[in-house]
Amino acid sequence: MPARRKAAVVTAVGIAPLALTALAAAPASAHGSMGDPVSRVSQCYAEGPESPRSDACKAAVAAGGTQALYDWNGIRIGDANGRHQALIPDGKLCSANSEEFKGLDLARADWPATGVSSGAYTFKYRVTAPHKGTFTVYITKAGYDPSQPLAWDDLDLEHPVATATDPVASGGFYTFSGTLAERSGKQLLYAIWQRSDSPEAFYSCSDVAFGGTGSAGSGGTTSSSAPAPSASAPSEEQIEGGADKSTVEHHGQGDHDARTSAEPTASAAEAVTDASNQPKAAGSSGNLAETGGDSTTSYIAIGGATALALGAAALFASVRRGGVPGGRRNGR
Repeated sequence: MPARRKAAVVTAVGIAPLALTALAAAPASAHGSMGDPVSRVSQCYAEGPESPRSDACKAAVAAGGTQALYDWNGIRIGDANGRHQALIPDGKLCSANSEEFKGLDLARADWPATGVSSGAYTFKYRVTAPHKGTFTVYITKAGYDPSQPLAWDDLDLEHPVATATDPVASGGFYTFSGTLAERSGKQLLYAIWQRSDSPEAFYSCSDVAFGGTGSAGSGGTTSSSAPAPSASAPSEEQIEGGADKSTVEHHGQGDHDARTSAEPTASAAEAVTDASNQPKAAGSSGNLAETGGDSTTSYIAIGGATALALGAAALFASVRRGGVPGGRRNGR
């Protein structure tokens, strides 16, 4: 084989894996946390990572640092695939067994809480990139003691207060309905968002006070007898203001860990194209429009990598036919 053809083959074969690797390395695009009732991590982020107001959030920062709050939308397990209880031990539910978020597992009765009442409730899940999947929200059993580490047995797993599959994201939130069971005093809601287009799942703890002081959510109530300060979600300005310090949005630390990586590696065939010739995000089961990726997804990188892969395949095919574009055929 002439030297020019050998070089072309090497180039074609070498470019394709690099292009597919670029696809698989596209930044994660699905993140979020419960917005109403506000989650612990969102509440502490709203207070300010560097100088939180509540004693509980101060303790969380002392235990785990401020980065966990800047990464408020990244409490996740990349390869969960429904194995939540197997992967998360008792006492570490709020952090999803992540060392970074361990401050959220602190057993305290003074976590800021959202005031609620039993009955119909409209849940709002703050999402920074929508994806298909199912939301399940559990409530703690009657007699729950917030001063003790949260265990799976503390949750009423047989009767979730809300379940929603593929709700529509609008205005930065997934909104779905549920019914809060009869409870009194301080309780906790545990939300699991299990994606259907990936094994990844997201987790959040929301402290609520039945009949107690709290920023009333949809269907909430207020009173003067709460043992904890009222909770409040971060504003859009706060979220945007801390984005440059988030390792989640910018595909930073932890993204090479299977337990925290939001996107599993796609096969070569999936990464390049689907049946309709649409470029696909790594690890997704549909095209980008179907999975709801937004500006946090590297569309340019994905499109460019796809073009490189297809171009490399075309170049390799032309070499096998007898030459390279613009070159002499069969050495003549």
